[in-house]
Amino acid sequence: MRSFLLRITKGAYKSDIEKEHLPLLDTLIKERIVKESEDEKGTIVRLDAKYRAGTLDVLPSGTAFLEMIGVKGKDILIAPEHLHGAKNGDYVIARRLFGKGGRPSGKVVMVVQPAFVYGIGYIKLTESGPKPFHIKTDLPMELETPTIDLEENTLFQVDNRTSRITQILGNLKDPAVDEKISLAIFNKQEAFSEAAEREAAAWGDRVDAGLYPDRTDLRDLPFCTIDPVDAKDFDDAIFWDQKSSTLYVAIADVSAYVTEDCEIDKEARRRGFSIYLPHKSIPMLPRTLSENICSLKPDTDRLTYVCAMQIDLERLEIKSHRFFEAIIHSKRRYTYEEIDTYLENGFTDAPPVDKETLAFIFPLKRVADRLREKRLKRGYDFRSTEVRMELDENQNLVSTRIEEATPSHALIEECMLLANKAAAEHYDYGIFRIHEPPTPERIEKLVDELGKIGIYVEEDENDFHSLVLALQKEARAKGVEPYVDQLIIQTQKQATYSAENVGHFGLGFERYTHFTSPIRRYSDLTLHRLLKAILGHNEKRREYILRNIEPLCVKISELEREATRVEWDFMARKYARWAEANREEILHGVVVEAAQIPAATTDSFPVGMRIFCDKSDLLLFDRIEARVNIVHLAQAKIFVLVESARHLLEDGEAEGAP
Repeated sequence: MRSFLLRITKGAYKSDIEKEHLPLLDTLIKERIVKESEDEKGTIVRLDAKYRAGTLDVLPSGTAFLEMIGVKGKDILIAPEHLHGAKNGDYVIARRLFGKGGRPSGKVVMVVQPAFVYGIGYIKLTESGPKPFHIKTDLPMELETPTIDLEENTLFQVDNRTSRITQILGNLKDPAVDEKISLAIFNKQEAFSEAAEREAAAWGDRVDAGLYPDRTDLRDLPFCTIDPVDAKDFDDAIFWDQKSSTLYVAIADVSAYVTEDCEIDKEARRRGFSIYLPHKSIPMLPRTLSENICSLKPDTDRLTYVCAMQIDLERLEIKSHRFFEAIIHSKRRYTYEEIDTYLENGFTDAPPVDKETLAFIFPLKRVADRLREKRLKRGYDFRSTEVRMELDENQNLVSTRIEEATPSHALIEECMLLANKAAAEHYDYGIFRIHEPPTPERIEKLVDELGKIGIYVEEDENDFHSLVLALQKEARAKGVEPYVDQLIIQTQKQATYSAENVGHFGLGFERYTHFTSPIRRYSDLTLHRLLKAILGHNEKRREYILRNIEPLCVKISELEREATRVEWDFMARKYARWAEANREEILHGVVVEAAQIPAATTDSFPVGMRIFCDKSDLLLFDRIEARVNIVHLAQAKIFVLVESARHLLEDGEAEGAP
């Protein structure tokens, strides 16, 4: 919805409005909230100047502020009597009220989309019988759909705009229902339309090189892929030419198969990202493409879009680079674990088939290490806290571990960063991956929080990079580095997509984008199309892509956040089920949020579980031992009784820190 409101605020061709928003657009036109005009290219639709679009931030007092979309200026004040039923977070249209001086004010004339379009409910047994309740708030629901025939613990999805049940999900007691809950909250589906599946299947499963005479033939080069052991969609392959110091990063050429507005593209644009759950993926593209014809499988010809970069080994800069369409034949599919073993032990005992490919890995690793060292003089290096879960056949939690960044991960990361940087050099307006610096207020809060528990540094708060390095050094000495890293990350703003470049603060890059994962990110697929238009001097195609790029960046930024929330929600539900079944277990954790109800994160099995503590006087970084008290399966929340607590810094070290 945000992307649609941005379009009509800034003005857009009616032909560019997504089909799903046309009924709303027609209503806005009839109500004279949106005006139409004509030029040589078609009908332009634009929000009337008397109106503003945005999201509501409703204060406890009932007064609200309209955070405007597409217009700069102070948020518009909306009095309680002018909300007309709109709630916090809703997307609304407001009419500006013109009067005497003071803060701009307005009144809501239309709620175009509630904050949460879809809700999840379940049937709970009460004194008056079974009743529907919200799964998140555990408050009663008022529904248009009768629920008298639904059994206790039945789960269902509700369209909040109509208060009607859209689908029955299953039973709350069934672990297999967690996946359905997490997807339904954001109205995500695994299945693709029949039309999209037919389009995908039509490409077959093999590439006939003879059909692509204009592509550069790189099949003789010993490309390889390096991915997690359970990966099925291989986006990228690499080759390092030592003689010319040229790094080849070959990326699956999804744009060769998925054209704008085809059925597959419509699905991919709606999804935005692949979603990765512990037991499966919900792909952005049909598996016929993502795990087959597009995936850079070994011993198979594949279409790729290649970034070839000649590296100045003294200055550690890209001397020159070029992008081109190619065909490769990956010689080997490696896992990160395999490459780490070779990097540690050498490849003397490697099978002959590996030796040609591995021959370039060691010299490339040395270059990557130097690139990383240089990058971290401006960028940041934080300890990973990403949790990997393993589920059994009944989808119950059996193990957890923190995903560690290993030498092979660092190798691939530096290669991909180089290609992403090179891609961003080709335009000044397009699709950038941006990361803005933290605000002074957030930095001050971070320093204050750490100072209260005895972590002090003398660095100037205005030099955030030096401040972070000093805090990390102090935290490392005290054994609390991973916890401090997480606080520093929370201080920073979230990376997002933007048509305008403002740089990437976290990486220390002046220009950056996403080029290397078009199988699982719509941003990268869009970038491939843009680069091909720019480098192919196709001005008409370039103009079309850029005409829609700003609202697209807004949309995929929202979709990225949704995909992440789906993954987090699913994991929280698995933790809650484990806690419900293991109430007698002693939990070990560290307080990461010292609020009125302190929150801790477990650092022994099951690692990464968020628990809420009964003691309000706990301090940040208190190590606790606790037992499960209350588990809300519906809300996926775990409340514990703290049996002991001591601060990590009491003995000058953090015993048990991961």
